[in-house]
Amino acid sequence: MVRRALLSLLVLLAAWPAHADDALWALLRQGGQIVLIRHAVTDPGVGDPPGFRIDDCATQRNLSEAGRTEATRLGSALRERGVPVARVLSSPWCRAVETARLATGMAPRIEPALANLFEYPQNRERQLVQFRALVAAAPKQGNVLMFTHGSTTLAFTGVNPATAEMVIVTPEGGERYRIAGRIAAPP
Repeated sequence: MVRRALLSLLVLLAAWPAHADDALWALLRQGGQIVLIRHAVTDPGVGDPPGFRIDDCATQRNLSEAGRTEATRLGSALRERGVPVARVLSSPWCRAVETARLATGMAPRIEPALANLFEYPQNRERQLVQFRALVAAAPKQGNVLMFTHGSTTLAFTGVNPATAEMVIVTPEGGERYRIAGRIAAPP
């Protein structure tokens, strides 16, 4: 009897993320959400090489081939599930811009609020103010896809996403928002 109950519980727990994902995809189809997306998988390493320049992708840590595939799969998942996109914004770092282009097929608008905070924690408060202003300007139709970094998403939401993971933020009026949930990168 205990084994059967335990097995039933395990089956329910295994199915729960799929149901949560279904509800989040439905929310995205309705529009009006802010979607923070961490850039896809990069070349090995942490941070950027010494002397990197934001205006020169050759000096930065960039997407690997696996990352390009991951970004393309993300785009396929968004299209297959009918997620309307109102705007595409990106951190100025090349890995975020490339993830945005591969996932959406669009050139993103560069948004300083989405810049990498990993090596720049002193910018956190200023970028959080800018992020709240973006939330306040969320569209009623379509979603705003914001391609950024794990450290930046963590500072805004308290969630440290995996690569190409989406953190869905629901605007609640003014500069207030709540975390609706997260969707892992498509396999």
